[in-house]
Amino acid sequence: MERAVVHMDLDTFFVSCERLNNDKLNGIPVIIGGGDRGVVASCSYEARYFGVRSAMPIKMALRLCPEAKVIKGDMEMYSRLSHTVTEIIEEKAPVVEKASIDEHYLDISGMDRFFGAYKWTEELMQSVTRHTGLPVSFALSVNKTVAKIGTGEAKPIGKKEIPSEMVRPFLNPLSIKKIPGVGDASFQLLSRIGIRQIHTLADMPVEVLQQMIGKNGIELWKKANGIDNTPVEPYTERKSISTEHTFDRDTIDLFVLRALISDMVEKLAFQLRSEQWLTSTVVLKIRYANFDTETKQSRIPYTSADHTLLQCVTELFDKLYNRRMRIRLIGIRLTNLVHGNLQINLFEDTQEMVSLYQAMDHIKNRFGYDKIGRAAGFRFMTGRK
Repeated sequence: MERAVVHMDLDTFFVSCERLNNDKLNGIPVIIGGGDRGVVASCSYEARYFGVRSAMPIKMALRLCPEAKVIKGDMEMYSRLSHTVTEIIEEKAPVVEKASIDEHYLDISGMDRFFGAYKWTEELMQSVTRHTGLPVSFALSVNKTVAKIGTGEAKPIGKKEIPSEMVRPFLNPLSIKKIPGVGDASFQLLSRIGIRQIHTLADMPVEVLQQMIGKNGIELWKKANGIDNTPVEPYTERKSISTEHTFDRDTIDLFVLRALISDMVEKLAFQLRSEQWLTSTVVLKIRYANFDTETKQSRIPYTSADHTLLQCVTELFDKLYNRRMRIRLIGIRLTNLVHGNLQINLFEDTQEMVSLYQAMDHIKNRFGYDKIGRAAGFRFMTGRK
């Protein structure tokens, strides 16, 4: 049986959310970001026309498009609407993977025997828009790669079907930049030897590509030929990361407890960013000396930032730890994960804050995790006050 995979994307999601609350933003250039010193988290198609793009400094964006309306952004609202969209899709689709805050993959293989897959997806698209007011684009094809590229070509508010016999004719004339995983460095490397369109990449001997760019060359060759056997992985609670610490001696020392929490959060946040995850649910567990165990959780706007997570965990700890008994174990779990990067949740922070996180992560990756960190965490690791 031929696979039927849908990629569904919420068009200019952050901007569309803001336009739900303010129709005066319709049809004008809109930039979502964090003030004059911040970066662009998202922008409307009207702003993109002037060259504005995500991760660009706000000042540069305003030089390109002085008439743009800059909005700080409301990640709590975006998270809430994203969850609503996911619930609508999960209620109807048999297998759903939430790929990011505004993207979903659906495996609807076999549904065409009962109800045309394309027509079914159209009705789901209309249902999402009817219930949320958010514009949606989608593409239906034989795998995730072709469907995602198809959605990009269908935008804005478009739909596309790419059956198996049309995969190569569809992909061939497109730029290799359209292939997921081709970044600026890969594009520049391939461009220098004349590979700019997908058909050129697809026709190259795979061995040559492997010699040029390693194992990634094989994957790019497969994608250029429309080959992708990656399954649609259901969006489940198992997508979480966690850490626990059991004390050698049960403790009531608040200084030690808070220092440990800081260190644990920093490690988890670094893991989130390294694997390009964002979390929206934080769970804290405390086990007392008598083995009683209590947990408390909080739902937050999607984030992977240390300081945001640390504030949340600290608040949970202050609410949960009210028995003043000695503690045997502390655990932190981050769940409801979606793929995404750090920048979309730094609306209140500056470009310097984004750069600071990137610099710290670079040092940790190059020299080891324990070479740099927050002072509280270091005090815990060294035992100094």
